[in-house]
Amino acid sequence: MDSQKLDTFMQKIVGDLGAAFSIAPVRIGGALGIYGAMADLGATTSAQLAAATGLAERYLREWLCHQAASGYVEYDANTGRFTLPPEHAFALANPESPAYVLPGFATAVALSDNLPKVMQAFRTGEGVAWGDQSGCIACAVGDFFRPGYRANLIEGWLPALEGVIAKLKSGAMVADVGCGHGHTTRLMAEAFPLSRFIGIDIHGPSIEAARSHAAARGRIPNLEYEIGSAQEFGGEGFDLVTSFDCLHDMGDPVAAAKRIRRALSPDGTWMIVEPFAQDALEKNFTPIGRMSFAASTMTCVPGALAQKGGLALGAQAGERRLREVVKQGGFSRIRRAAETPLNLVLEVRA
Repeated sequence: MDSQKLDTFMQKIVGDLGAAFSIAPVRIGGALGIYGAMADLGATTSAQLAAATGLAERYLREWLCHQAASGYVEYDANTGRFTLPPEHAFALANPESPAYVLPGFATAVALSDNLPKVMQAFRTGEGVAWGDQSGCIACAVGDFFRPGYRANLIEGWLPALEGVIAKLKSGAMVADVGCGHGHTTRLMAEAFPLSRFIGIDIHGPSIEAARSHAAARGRIPNLEYEIGSAQEFGGEGFDLVTSFDCLHDMGDPVAAAKRIRRALSPDGTWMIVEPFAQDALEKNFTPIGRMSFAASTMTCVPGALAQKGGLALGAQAGERRLREVVKQGGFSRIRRAAETPLNLVLEVRA
């Protein structure tokens, strides 16, 4: 037994447990508007924060101590005041920020809620259908991915595709396959009013949520949502088909690729957005890879194994494996159009 190695590992475990224990306090900070209040107040005491929020001072005092111990807020021992730095506020207090991370903590809870069913799936090898997973998983995942889509989709990813922006500006037919809560479909529809957008997802409650989200934004005449599978959805002649963070969740992504191939116009484009991953397994042993493998274990692989085909690519499939699936679906031209630390964007054509 190497005692130094054990000590180093225990320090890591304590850090991980501290992060896990922090999920609830961080969610409270977001749900009760504490981060927002701190962003407005600047350096503050628990009493001042209580006066600004109407919350109980004693609870806020303990919460602030936890946040300071976590490095989320800063503490000045000379003044006894706590500060939420503007850089931290950008990630914690502003839902419109591209770096907004609070939905990630809700996602962590949803993954934990999947534990009993996924544990049983470990024993049987069977899947856990998306609709049978945690009741809040779809909402949490949709909210978690939305800041990245809002930051990159219109300004970065679509312009990286050859000739697509011109089509969208003049009027194109677009299918967003696997749209979930429809945030991506809505973003595109609002940006390109002359084009028509159809969001398609197999999960009925997600389509209902997508319609509700869209209605809250006012009437968007070029947008609609419908229930359908990636392998059997209706429609032909699409100029653009998009699939955001969902191809790896499909039990039969090859069949989906074949259906999308038939649905596209002769010069149409399929944009695939997937979690970023390297082809070499060991290169994905990173903080982001750690999150992706955890999510994949608890929701992506179980969901895929519950479907016909059950290929279960996993959230860290990597570009090489994705290319294999796409080629089996009948496509020959595949190009990495863009990437971010979280996403890989492929442009696919016949």
